[in-house]
Amino acid sequence: MLRAHMDEPHPRLKSADPSIPLEILYQDQWLAVIHKPAGHLVHPTETPQPDDLVSMKILRDQIEERVYSIHRLDRPTAGVLLFGIDREASKLLHKNLAEKEMQKTYWAIIKGKPTQQQWDCHASIQKHETAPVRDAHTSFTCLKTFQHSSGTELSLIEATPHTGRFHQIRRHLLEAGHPIVGDYRYAGIEACDSDGELLGTGTRMLLLAKSLELEHPVTGETLKIETTDPLFQKLLDE
Repeated sequence: MLRAHMDEPHPRLKSADPSIPLEILYQDQWLAVIHKPAGHLVHPTETPQPDDLVSMKILRDQIEERVYSIHRLDRPTAGVLLFGIDREASKLLHKNLAEKEMQKTYWAIIKGKPTQQQWDCHASIQKHETAPVRDAHTSFTCLKTFQHSSGTELSLIEATPHTGRFHQIRRHLLEAGHPIVGDYRYAGIEACDSDGELLGTGTRMLLLAKSLELEHPVTGETLKIETTDPLFQKLLDE
């Protein structure tokens, strides 16, 4: 079981300008899918800070429609994020999410090479010390191992979560001995600072919500929405 992990300081990731529009990957009258930048919150916290960048608010203002949060991504995670626009469609999206009818795929970059090309982790997860222990399951595939120009060996990992637990992919990769590059909470502050300088990635955590596949709640059409990330592409091309 992966027990609760104490919070560690994490640099506040900031977008260059909160007025820069979000990248909308898909939109119709019922739902919208965006690329959430690293450093953005999905929705406001209980203790908001003046410099918080909240994707939900920015999208609302950008499309001039009320939006409904369907799922979340951690603040340092970038990538595909789904919002509802229509209230009834949003209820159906929540139902589909609860019934595991959405397939999410993530990319992560780790240091080194895993011992297996494919593996599954079933380590249960406890959100905090007094929370219940929950079953968790993630499938992993090593897509590519490559050498960075600095000489550092890196691997691109595809992760498919079958459950949706707290920091599941991050903690399951830690369990495998390969915390995500830039994951200050689980890889450690000194290691992340050093890697960020060496790789030119700064304080970014290299976890990307790569794709989301779902059945449209109104039309029944199968939607598969994917995104890319310039930083991931830069590392893969070096």
